[in-house]
Amino acid sequence: MRYSIYLVLLLLTACDDLPQNIALGTLERDRIAHTATANEVVVALPVPQGTLVTKGTLLVRLDNTLQKAQVDKAGAQVAQAEANLEKLRHGAREEEVAAARADVAGARAALVESKTNYVRILDLKKQKMVSQAELDKARAVRDASQASLQSAQETLLALTNGTREEDLRAAEAILYAAVATLASENKRLADLTIIATRDGILDSLPWNLGERVTIGSPLAIVLAGKAPYARIYVPEPHRVKLKIGDKLLVHVDGIEKPITGYLRWIATESAFTPYYALNQEERSHLMYLAEVQLPDSEAGLPNGVPVQVELP
Repeated sequence: MRYSIYLVLLLLTACDDLPQNIALGTLERDRIAHTATANEVVVALPVPQGTLVTKGTLLVRLDNTLQKAQVDKAGAQVAQAEANLEKLRHGAREEEVAAARADVAGARAALVESKTNYVRILDLKKQKMVSQAELDKARAVRDASQASLQSAQETLLALTNGTREEDLRAAEAILYAAVATLASENKRLADLTIIATRDGILDSLPWNLGERVTIGSPLAIVLAGKAPYARIYVPEPHRVKLKIGDKLLVHVDGIEKPITGYLRWIATESAFTPYYALNQEERSHLMYLAEVQLPDSEAGLPNGVPVQVELP
């Protein structure tokens, strides 16, 4: 920001010595910063700085050992959720139903025995041949046998009736959540491998091999695009004469022949000083930031070279 203001001030001080239809600026490219999403160690830098790269080129690789373990864990949770859902859909096995029926038969036989024993103890109690405590114990055994039979019958009924719809929906939700977690962990794993998203020049690799990066810091900076564009400041009197797509002549320092480019963008607001604070004389000093794209044939031009653009 300070650099932009300083450049504007220089343009203002120099405008008296320049033709009125000249806009000054520099050659630039879009700056793509690939940032770190994890606090990991740089394990590979396969492409040196200054190399022309294409979309999909591997730029930086971070250590992915821990993240691979997280992916494996998430995959195991998906497998577990799938197995549980499949189990609920298939219902109980024949062996489980047979075992439940056997439990019911055993509980019924135990109830018959406990009832018979209770009747016998009751008769003995009437004859005053046993104590009240023995009668109470026999009654308790009979009641417990009745409860055991009812529990076994309910268990058998649950196995034969199948899984409830609510349980199936709950199991499906657990599976969907596990799948989403696996996708998230896979995305984090992929983010540890920095891939160029656009064609351009690998301008900078701020971290060295073996260093542990900080989250959010730039790992690789790519200057995107083949040819640069001229970032210029258009004087206020010429703003209304320009529109997107206009062809303009660009004079690059060190090149005698001008280059024809086209206006790809121009700001709607001036680079400094609000319009309502200016009188008619001062308004002519307003500058509007604009970008003039050069043809692909000028891909070899470097960034930062001063340019002059002829305005209509």
